[in-house]
Amino acid sequence: MKKKFLYLALTAGLTFPVLQAQSQIKIGNILKQVTGKGSGTTATTGTPSALEIGMGIKEALEIGTSRGADLLSAKDGFLGNMAVKILFPPEAQKVEKTLRSIGMGKLADNVIVSLNRAAESAAKEAKPIFISAIKQMTITDATNILLGSKDAATNYFKRVTTAQLMEKFKPVITTSLANVGATKYWGQAAGQYNKIPLMKPVNTDLSEYVAQKAIDGMFIQVAQEELKIRDNLGARSSSLLQKVFGYADKNK
Repeated sequence: MKKKFLYLALTAGLTFPVLQAQSQIKIGNILKQVTGKGSGTTATTGTPSALEIGMGIKEALEIGTSRGADLLSAKDGFLGNMAVKILFPPEAQKVEKTLRSIGMGKLADNVIVSLNRAAESAAKEAKPIFISAIKQMTITDATNILLGSKDAATNYFKRVTTAQLMEKFKPVITTSLANVGATKYWGQAAGQYNKIPLMKPVNTDLSEYVAQKAIDGMFIQVAQEELKIRDNLGARSSSLLQKVFGYADKNK
């Protein structure tokens, strides 16, 4: 009986490490398939799995939206970028033109600078909203984005984040407009314009206008970052991005 017990104990002791090692090998192989890492090799070709597509799209969008938010929230992020620079509201462009014609161009310039400074302040709030939208993305969403149009990711963000961005941006914009002097400059500009005989008074919800233009600017920047990942091989900074977007290239 003692010999039999000893034999079973020894057998179990030998078997358990073997099973454990086999399990570790299997787990390692799975990780290699998903990340493309291991044994000094990098998997950058072939058909990606649904999991890889989801991970690749999320990685790309997190990089792109973070970079876009950082660029726009920096000084002159809006003011120095003609694609997103905020000008006088359309219904108030006659105000700007009139002010410049009567020698008050400096006041008009102050309005434009302050509007863009407010947008730059609000842009800092965009990153966590985009990251949250990325985390909620399904495999189907990711696949549709990967194989969709060149602005498929941007359209996804417009659909799922616009309301949140407006809710977050508007109070920040309102505060920032006051802090950077936009409210004061706008009041002076509108006041001077409204004093001119026969001119129809201009009333604009400045916070609503700047918040919407800031959001529009965010999506323009996100679209540019999306194009970099899709069209620029050098922007695919990991083996996963190379594999996923390489697959998309072949299926255009």
